[in-house]
Amino acid sequence: MEAPKPEEISHPPMDQLQGFEYCIDSNPSWGEAIALGFQHYILALGTAVMIPTMLVNYIGGTDDDKVRVVQTLLFVGGINTLLQTLFGTRLPTVIGGSHAFLVPIISIIHDSSFSQIPDPHERFIQTMRAIQGALIVASSIQIVLGYSQLWGICSRFFSPLGMVPVISLVGFGLFDRGFPLVGKCVEIGVPMLLLYIAFSQYLKNFQAKHVPIFERFALIISITMIWVYAHILTASGAYRHRPIITQVSCRTDKANLISSAPWIKIPYPLQWGAPTFDASHAFGMMAAVLVSLIESTGAYKAASRLASATPPPAHVLSRGIGWQGVGVLLDGLFGTGTGSTVSVENVGLLGATRVGSRRVIQISAGFMIFFSILGKFGALFASIPFTIFAAVYCVLFGLVASVGLSFLQFTNMNSMRNLFITGVALFLGLSVPEYFREYTLSSHHGPAHTNAGWFNDFINTIFSSSPTVALIVAVFLDNTLDYKDTAKDRGMPWWAKFRTFRGDSRNEEFYTLPFNLNRFFPPA
Repeated sequence: MEAPKPEEISHPPMDQLQGFEYCIDSNPSWGEAIALGFQHYILALGTAVMIPTMLVNYIGGTDDDKVRVVQTLLFVGGINTLLQTLFGTRLPTVIGGSHAFLVPIISIIHDSSFSQIPDPHERFIQTMRAIQGALIVASSIQIVLGYSQLWGICSRFFSPLGMVPVISLVGFGLFDRGFPLVGKCVEIGVPMLLLYIAFSQYLKNFQAKHVPIFERFALIISITMIWVYAHILTASGAYRHRPIITQVSCRTDKANLISSAPWIKIPYPLQWGAPTFDASHAFGMMAAVLVSLIESTGAYKAASRLASATPPPAHVLSRGIGWQGVGVLLDGLFGTGTGSTVSVENVGLLGATRVGSRRVIQISAGFMIFFSILGKFGALFASIPFTIFAAVYCVLFGLVASVGLSFLQFTNMNSMRNLFITGVALFLGLSVPEYFREYTLSSHHGPAHTNAGWFNDFINTIFSSSPTVALIVAVFLDNTLDYKDTAKDRGMPWWAKFRTFRGDSRNEEFYTLPFNLNRFFPPA
């Protein structure tokens, strides 16, 4: 038998991911684009409802307050998404609420000056104002690092090898929001997971009018079917005598959003009152802003791949971080209750649908703004049990993680140095945050527990983020361990041409500002 040729047993590296029906600057028909945009909006609801549900009642807010926070988070998320897709990186990324801000926010909640307020509603208002003030101050970190191009300069130390653990753990690091939450209501979560995989993968070749209906709209079809199924179980009394945690995870009427939502309500700046400022709160929040910056960097790299674009140049990446800082500033002014970052699940949906169109994401931003104003209609969709979203996350987070692994094709994985860096960064990126989480659950405070609250928040926030730990480990090792003679092994010859805007002719096609604004803001 003749020995196989080298090209038969290996695959050449590819700058752009192939097989996409629509890339970043190509658009489906308006009808299809609107349907896809609505699908991205539905997916963004998971985080937009989950974070306020966790926080608002905890700090004394009512169901009415929770609805207002959900509406505000969606409204500002829609504005931030439009700003990012028009003037930021211009990648098809949805901007939504971030879990990275929970550590400093919980620290603010436990501040004795708020926890001792006897009136629950007054405690909620004062706490929200403090969170607003901390977000406003902390947003300056991203604004300065972005618009000064400092983050672009820092990105010169990144390589394909160093980015693999960071991008991968943007997805893998969210494992606790996957099957652990599905397991809280297996009769809904598992059918949702199986149905979504069946529609998006096994039935993806089924077409109607030359459109792969099940592949393109698997999310909305499967959510609708399981949502109806969950409503039937709820109406039939299947959960009537079940534990409260099961009812919250399974029932379609436990969110109390529809009854509390107004018909029309436009969120506005300073709706909770004037922000209050405290140095220790702001320092803790700055750590969350840094974490959001790093996680977003990984998500932008993944989104560029899943939009069939080239990696964003340093100038474009910094520009996006600057606008993301403006987004955090808007979060503080409007009072969303948390900061913002790139929605990882929506990045994964780009790959699942094979549609990386920027227009689709801009349409989804329109839905976010529209339904945040029309409260009753938005609340109807927001009443979908979170278990359904968790089932979808199992697929979409894994898809984003695999995009990070795909950057290994540009490196030499027969190098013991590269194996060491990749393995150690991935392992510590999972293990260190897990230690911080377990310690916090058992002791009710993080491993950093000194008299300086801002220091505790800073350390506990930084090391609770998998992508942040991975970046620290991978970039340090990659730039100190035999780095002089290993440029080719690290993938630097391929990476170099994407560092500058003019390094590759395709950058102009993907990342040029609209309305001929590049005349006033020339790329580096």
